[in-house]
Amino acid sequence: MDNRTLTLKRIFNAPRKLVWEAWTQPKHLAEWWGRGMDVQIEEHNFSVGGKWKFVMPMPDGSMFISEGIYSEIVAPEKIVSSAEFKPITEGVIFTALFEEDGDKTKFTFSVLHPTEEYRKQQEQMGFYNGWASVFDILDNYVRSI
Repeated sequence: MDNRTLTLKRIFNAPRKLVWEAWTQPKHLAEWWGRGMDVQIEEHNFSVGGKWKFVMPMPDGSMFISEGIYSEIVAPEKIVSSAEFKPITEGVIFTALFEEDGDKTKFTFSVLHPTEEYRKQQEQMGFYNGWASVFDILDNYVRSI
């Protein structure tokens, strides 16, 4: 699985409880998920087997759709979900780990791809820069609330 996984690690300057809430509550998700774009939370059943679906209108009139099904939730430590980020990424599984570190949060985000080739393609398309920019916004958001 290592050859099919991309991983980002970082420290958020906010307590784990707050970072967890930002990941699990629709009112917070809508503020950071879309990197400043309008995010419509169409569905968010935060439970094992529950579906989530976020839609972002793009400037060209198309829709960017993020959706998946939660397969594991260990509050406030771990979230595992299938994920489709249409039209860019499909058929992946992400794991988000939240570790308490005083008044900060150690965060690990891993995405498992169906094949090594697909992982390489996603890496070349900007996986690290793209998700790092999303997590920069999340870090700023959790420090502001």
